[in-house]
Amino acid sequence: MKLPNEYMEDLLVRMSHHSNAIENNKISLPETVSIILYNTVPNKVSLRELYEIDNHRHAMQYLFSPDVLEKDFTFDVLFETHAILMDRLHHERGMFKTEPNYIKGADFDTVHPDNVFVIMKQWLDNVNYRIEIAESDKDIIDLVCESHIEFERIHPFADGNGRTGRLVMNYLLMKNDIAPLVIEKEDKERYIFFLANQDVKSFSDYAEKKIKKEQKRIKSFTETKIRKKDELER
Repeated sequence: MKLPNEYMEDLLVRMSHHSNAIENNKISLPETVSIILYNTVPNKVSLRELYEIDNHRHAMQYLFSPDVLEKDFTFDVLFETHAILMDRLHHERGMFKTEPNYIKGADFDTVHPDNVFVIMKQWLDNVNYRIEIAESDKDIIDLVCESHIEFERIHPFADGNGRTGRLVMNYLLMKNDIAPLVIEKEDKERYIFFLANQDVKSFSDYAEKKIKKEQKRIKSFTETKIRKKDELER
């Protein structure tokens, strides 16, 4: 999926801000612009929250690069994404969890560390198989939403599961020439409801609407780029 550089910068900022804000990062959208586009650190920003934003930027640049989008979806891609996201934040980065973990407020247990590799291998194989047999964008969006819910319930990493899972969703969409899904912090409660209730249909309906909105945003950036090019060539 070839996208205008200006749009990709816009996506870097919005996705880094909202995905981290869902995890309670307090850095604002304008502050995220300063960090990502101007390499300027705002006053009174905590080091951890700064690393979360900066790491997310680098993880997106890795995962959404043409070379990686053309690769098969493997554990190597998943581990590298997690390693970048957790750089300077957690010692268990780029590897599955070694201790049990929990989701606050959840009424189920996440997968035990001893079983994570096998369960995740099944998950990965299923994702790749279903993408291979998908007959439409709708099939892929449904799969991406369902597999994301499964991923978050497995909770395969010690930390960073939400951010990793949301990036993987968008990697799978963009890999199949579908516009990204930016889950905004204002939709956090709805998003958590989808996950907690394993409500694939509602999540997929929500995703389709957001993706259509994102397609319009991409079109706007593309038309602006073409218009500027035409003006320069006059």
